[in-house]
Amino acid sequence: MTTTALFFVFVLSFCSLFIFRKLAKRVGLVDKPNARKLHQGVIPLVGGVSIFTTIAITFLLFSELTPNTVLFLVCATILVITGVIDDRYDISFKVRLFIQAGVSFAMMLIGDMSLHSLGYLMGSDAIQLSVGMSYVITVLGVIGAINAFNMVDGIDGLLGGLASVTFGALGFMFYMDGNSQPAAVCMLIVVAMLPYIMLNLGIPLGRRFKVFMGDAGSIFIGFTVIWLLIEATQGPDTTSIRPVTALWLIAIPLMDMATIMVRRIRKGQSPFKPDREHLHHICQRIGLSSGASLVVICSMASLMAAIGIWSDMNDVRESVMFMSFLAVFAVYFFVISHIWRIITAIHKLFGTNKPIEFNVEMDSAQPTKK
Repeated sequence: MTTTALFFVFVLSFCSLFIFRKLAKRVGLVDKPNARKLHQGVIPLVGGVSIFTTIAITFLLFSELTPNTVLFLVCATILVITGVIDDRYDISFKVRLFIQAGVSFAMMLIGDMSLHSLGYLMGSDAIQLSVGMSYVITVLGVIGAINAFNMVDGIDGLLGGLASVTFGALGFMFYMDGNSQPAAVCMLIVVAMLPYIMLNLGIPLGRRFKVFMGDAGSIFIGFTVIWLLIEATQGPDTTSIRPVTALWLIAIPLMDMATIMVRRIRKGQSPFKPDREHLHHICQRIGLSSGASLVVICSMASLMAAIGIWSDMNDVRESVMFMSFLAVFAVYFFVISHIWRIITAIHKLFGTNKPIEFNVEMDSAQPTKK
């Protein structure tokens, strides 16, 4: 992709944000503060709409419209519209799951996009799934990726930062494999997200022009991630990355979602019940600012992605990568589940009695509809 195309993407994304934020205020597509959303004033929920519109227009102008590209745009349009309706009217999570499952079947039946090979996770034999099991795993993968990225959208810049880490790592692997077209798509998406990240963080125009991603954006990003991961890992002849590497590229959103859902189920709650117990909330409750939490979490995601890339490029056995990922997840789950005991023990060890406070910048919390 040329520099001119990337500049066009950046400018189009930046301009579309201002157009859509005006429209959003007129139609009520805004986020209002409540007990769970601790920001100031009403904030337009247009980041995702702007990014999707920019990417769609760029595809139409600069890319060859293959059947799979058209299918991707159609599926993404359905999901973005669903997200906009959810942002405006707060529809049931059951309706959202039904639509996400429907899009999954469209991917499989029309585009032949499915998770049918899990690689050599258990040793020397590749795990090949039956058609029926492949459909089940693909539906779970699509729904899981969409909701994983939706759930991390909790503080300024976090969703954009984590998505940039994933798309950047995936684009690098595509490029190293000589697969330039999907590598360019990953770069395109990162550039299209930059204006949103800037306005979301108040750069350079301050908080007056602040925007949120909205469910439309987190759904679109999660769907695009799983689409590209399937393309990267399930090629008929060669693959850009091994299936297990995908786990490392989305490690933090995936582990956060799995951990919080298990905790909710243990409490007898719905796994989709919203709360303030995600990783970014915990970071803030132990005293980190919103900005510090952003840096810590994105650094963790970058480290995990780097481990995955290094392991893939150095042909580390897939079974070793998988067991290592499970070990990291077990440690993560234990630490998050016992975080307050661990923090108390650290205070005692160093002789401090500083209380754990809910230290949140009142204008920094993003909308989260989980």
